[in-house]
Amino acid sequence: MRAVIVAAAVAFIISLFGTPVAIRVFTALKAGQPIRSLGPATHQGKKGTPTMGGVAFIVATVLAYVAGHVALTTLPKQQIAQVAPSMTALVLLGLFVFCGAVGFLDDFLKVRRRHSGGLSAKGKLLGQLLVGAGFGIAALYVPSTNGQTVASEHISFIRDISFLDVGKVGSVLIFVFVIMSMSNGVNLTDGLDGLATGATILVLGAYTLIGFWQYRHWCGDTTYVKGAAYCYEVRDPLEIAMIAAAAAGACVGFLWWNTSPARIFMGDTGALGLGGLVGGLAMATRTTLLSIIIGGLFVIITMSVVIQIISFKTTGKRVFRMSPLQHHFELAGWSEVNIVVRFWIVAGICVAIGLGLFYSDFLAVMG
Repeated sequence: MRAVIVAAAVAFIISLFGTPVAIRVFTALKAGQPIRSLGPATHQGKKGTPTMGGVAFIVATVLAYVAGHVALTTLPKQQIAQVAPSMTALVLLGLFVFCGAVGFLDDFLKVRRRHSGGLSAKGKLLGQLLVGAGFGIAALYVPSTNGQTVASEHISFIRDISFLDVGKVGSVLIFVFVIMSMSNGVNLTDGLDGLATGATILVLGAYTLIGFWQYRHWCGDTTYVKGAAYCYEVRDPLEIAMIAAAAAGACVGFLWWNTSPARIFMGDTGALGLGGLVGGLAMATRTTLLSIIIGGLFVIITMSVVIQIISFKTTGKRVFRMSPLQHHFELAGWSEVNIVVRFWIVAGICVAIGLGLFYSDFLAVMG
């Protein structure tokens, strides 16, 4: 637990004091956010706000992960061996950094062209696909000394579903789909000051609890397994909890400056990075289908875009005034702060339901 708390605290401090540095740097570089002319008229006042702020909390998370491992040096040697830097950390932090890099390229092109069009949709999806496939292969084909891989060959809900074995190739494809879906889901949720940041903090908090709970009831812990009625078949759960906690702490520090009126935007750098990390956490904790509930706000907002596109192409009519969904409510007259807070509440409800289902499965087995 000490390592998880240290990682979260260090990430928060680095992000809280590092984000103003990023604001000054990106302002000096004239890396202001171009605003779409088709968006809500109220957004035009945000033109020029520095973007690419995701760099601040990505760096803070990586540094905090290192600090968390320094805290582990006080643990007994047999425990350190179980949680030393691993393929799990490589996959999760790699997804965070490289999905963020795809977003950074998109943001860079927007800033350079002084236009809201950055990477083409195909180019962005291709970048996400390559990142997801690369780390998906690592997650499925690089086992630990006990044969456990970061991701599983089974489709999972609260744990692996034993009769849904899709094999390594199938699992890599699912891995890619989850990463692309989550990264685009968080990206679509971004757009109002603090909305994506706050919602993602709640999701990351949930995965911190899940990862730590799995660590406390871990099949890899021989001292626990003796006489245990239930344990989790995951790899490096403490690593998972530490990274999720570090990212959550970094986002809290960033939210101080990102809340309305935002002094900096996370940009696609932050949104794609966070989505990639959340998708990786879902695969690593064997909660792939449960992540649809935990990240319910991202799913709802993504579906609003899908519904809008299908409706317009098939009937020529729009279901919403504008998509993603948050802009529909803007045009309906809701204030930005009201939308953000209410959507945070929805995100919190989804997280609570997800955690409730996760814990109820444990109670059912233990009871």
